[in-house]
Amino acid sequence: MTERPKFIGVDLFAGAGGLSLGAEMARIHVALAIEKDKYAAETYQFNHPNTTVITDDIKNISEINVPKGSQTILFGGPPCQGFSYSNQRTRSKDNPSNWLLREFIRIAAIWKPDWVVFENVRGFISTERRIFLDHLVTDFKQLGYTCTWEILNSIDFGVPQNRSRFFLIAARHRGNITLPKKSSKKQITVFQAISDLPWLHNGANTNFLKYRCEATNEYAKRLRGSLEECSGHLVSKNAPNIVDRYTHIPPGGNWKDIPEHLMENYTDRTRCHTGIYHRLTPDEPALTIGNYRKAMLIHPNENRGLSVREAARIQSFPDWYEFKGPLGFQQQQVGNAVPPLLARAVFSVITNGEFSL
Repeated sequence: MTERPKFIGVDLFAGAGGLSLGAEMARIHVALAIEKDKYAAETYQFNHPNTTVITDDIKNISEINVPKGSQTILFGGPPCQGFSYSNQRTRSKDNPSNWLLREFIRIAAIWKPDWVVFENVRGFISTERRIFLDHLVTDFKQLGYTCTWEILNSIDFGVPQNRSRFFLIAARHRGNITLPKKSSKKQITVFQAISDLPWLHNGANTNFLKYRCEATNEYAKRLRGSLEECSGHLVSKNAPNIVDRYTHIPPGGNWKDIPEHLMENYTDRTRCHTGIYHRLTPDEPALTIGNYRKAMLIHPNENRGLSVREAARIQSFPDWYEFKGPLGFQQQQVGNAVPPLLARAVFSVITNGEFSL
């Protein structure tokens, strides 16, 4: 007789599955995932064959049917663009997407899980003078939950990326919860993350390739496992004038290093975000891997954008994890994901019993 899992999870706004992968690493059986985007749902289902995936708008979900375990966990992160510091135009309560957290709370009220893990960008706590944060905490308290929240940086949990995220853990009928403390003594660099991956060119479009060399550090060895080749060696094809701009940017540099005459198509180049045309520094962790194609994020020593696999490595996805759909959708899936190693640290607080009654 198969033993029932101790923890049963449901993933809302599941995306490509970064949170779910971290949950599974923390010994949670993710029984159900809900994701509206068909390509993200395809990626999720391919990599999580034992999870039921519903490809639908969460507003159409009226019940949660999963096997009963000893403890249940609801988790997810509603679309975060409206809370992002880089999206000032729609950082307000007037953006309908910002109120998708109501759908998250609605599902929690229907299912009444033992635990809730809510994730979002750090701007969630400051948008509209904390109206969304206060709404979230108040509603969960009214449902009988104790709430703890904190901003965590993935760089502190073995991820080669400076990426801060908001996490809230809510527990029914339990005492104080402590979110995870910094677990990495040494930061992982971009070079350590991607140095064994193949050399690629602008517009590279061969999905599966063999590794360039042996992995020389524990981080790369861990994500690579026993594979001899992996997927995701796809790079956006930039126009020659874009590649010409790349040649002027040193590691750690950005659009400011590009000669002015090469940026004449910009109405006001001084309004560019610091992350635009940023070349990664090989011996440091990466900056946040968001929409890295749109930001023209540059490989540390090649004049091209990042491949899907390089971005996935920087996000801490293992190499067996395959992304589906057209290239632009794969890039978006990787950029939107929660780093699995960061997610694992959060879920481990629950599964390891690191809370006081």
